[in-house]
Amino acid sequence: MRRVYLDHNATTPLDPRVFRAMEPYSREAFGNPSSPHYYGRLAKQALEESREIVAKVIGAKPEEIIFTSGGTEADNLALRGIAYYKGRRKGHIITSSIEHHAIIKTCNVLEKDGFIITYLPVDSQGRIDPDEVKKSIRKDTILISVILANNETGVIEPVADIARIAREYGIPFHSDAVQAVGKIAVDVNTLGTDLLSLSAHKIYGPKGIGALFVKDGLPLSPMLTGGHHEQELRAGTENVAAIVGFAHSLKIAVEEMNTYQTKVSNLRNRLESQLLQRIDQVEIHSAKAERLPHTSSIGFASVEAESILLHLDLQGIAASSGSACTTGNPEPSHVLLAMGISPEIAQGTIRITLGRENTEEEVDYTVDALESAIEQLRKISSQWQTAEKRALRI
Repeated sequence: MRRVYLDHNATTPLDPRVFRAMEPYSREAFGNPSSPHYYGRLAKQALEESREIVAKVIGAKPEEIIFTSGGTEADNLALRGIAYYKGRRKGHIITSSIEHHAIIKTCNVLEKDGFIITYLPVDSQGRIDPDEVKKSIRKDTILISVILANNETGVIEPVADIARIAREYGIPFHSDAVQAVGKIAVDVNTLGTDLLSLSAHKIYGPKGIGALFVKDGLPLSPMLTGGHHEQELRAGTENVAAIVGFAHSLKIAVEEMNTYQTKVSNLRNRLESQLLQRIDQVEIHSAKAERLPHTSSIGFASVEAESILLHLDLQGIAASSGSACTTGNPEPSHVLLAMGISPEIAQGTIRITLGRENTEEEVDYTVDALESAIEQLRKISSQWQTAEKRALRI
């Protein structure tokens, strides 16, 4: 069966160049980077060279990069690290209503622990108003956390503007840049962030590795305690092979960014224009906002996303209904609902995220498959509605 992968916001295939860079650190140079002997020194050198690469890409100092197991741990370390510093158990945190669940769920836990959380609203395009951030600041505000680019809609938020407000009030500012880094330019100095979360597997790197940028001098409480690893903020032997892969994938992504952006934005435009021309009652969410070039959130009236995805899967096409972290959740997307989209359209929304390997032919094949699926599903829905009306009359 033909296979078309259109779920790159969930994860990406490992770039063969990245795999080749990683392999020696699982075989010959396998030492523990904390060990003083030859094997340990080889691993330590690779670890610190990788740290330098990651830091350079985002405009940071090497000592400001803390390697984690991924974006979720980086988000948790940022929020919990600020919240619980020196045993603190109260304070006010500002975030948005469209954050990834790694932020939302962590804030939910912090609320239960006594912290006050403000969830900022967004407009119909999914954009946060920096003025709303300013209005929400209190004397006890200890952190502001706003996503850089939304994982469902691809909307790029005004993080630099929000960071300026945070800096004006002397409040630490964190941004989840997991979906943005490697796809658009991300520089901590331009953005003005104090904390920034990153992940490798969204940019053709390995799963299970990420990083948190922590601005020099910003105090955090560690989540994992043990050895003196990672500036004493993340105990545990570093996964050197994965870290090398992370650095290599990030370096490639930045070097090839212009080519990538042109290709995937052209494919997305082709996809969206054909869908709007060929299928009735289609809505491209956040079409008027600045978005990541490869992300499209598409709502179809009178159908359910899970049924659409099943039809696509039968045609060998992989897409999603939103964040992979919420798979199996029957509730409509919290991101779409926060944008004021009706539950019916939210339930009928799929996310298509393109990648380096996709082609115009694959986009056309997907449009054909979607047109057929929507026609069939709407016909079935109409038949059910007719049958229900007849049953009510009886």
